[in-house]
Amino acid sequence: MIKIIVRGLAGLPAVIFLVMGLRWLVNPAGIAPEFGVLLASGLGLSAQVGLFSAFFLALGLSILTGLVTERRVWFYAPAGLLLLTAMARSLAYLVHNAAFAGSNIGTELLVAGILLLAARYLGER
Repeated sequence: MIKIIVRGLAGLPAVIFLVMGLRWLVNPAGIAPEFGVLLASGLGLSAQVGLFSAFFLALGLSILTGLVTERRVWFYAPAGLLLLTAMARSLAYLVHNAAFAGSNIGTELLVAGILLLAARYLGER
């Protein structure tokens, strides 16, 4: 029963991340405001689309690969990326006078925790 619950908890963010990555590829103007980001132009736009889409697609694809293969190693990279993102957001607040993104940080920590649970319960023994 725990495997079914953990699989669902890990699968939901995987799908959300894939949708977010695809939205950055298809309609960056539609998703940028959701991140509080002004859409750039020229090389800046290229960087935004490239980096944001790659980040979210890598998260989603890694999680789905872990769910399909049941190899725990696939859950560690996305968990690490989310933990690093939470750390970088915190440093942006502390060092660069950025707004504190508490709800984003909380979500990143929660999903990273779910992925570590997935590695424990869904990964090969």
